[in-house]
Amino acid sequence: MTFIHSIRQAAAKRAAYRRTVRALSRLPIDVALDLDIYAGDAPKIARRAVYGA
Repeated sequence: MTFIHSIRQAAAKRAAYRRTVRALSRLPIDVALDLDIYAGDAPKIARRAVYGA
């Protein structure tokens, strides 16, 4: 893997992380509660979804 490729991959993951946090944070409260998601957990959930366990 080249240096440029790894930078692009990291940037893509960071963008996916930010999109996921934004989407989870914007869920209506009733939907979030149905999914058992607390708004404060959005960064943790997004990190696990994008970067793995």
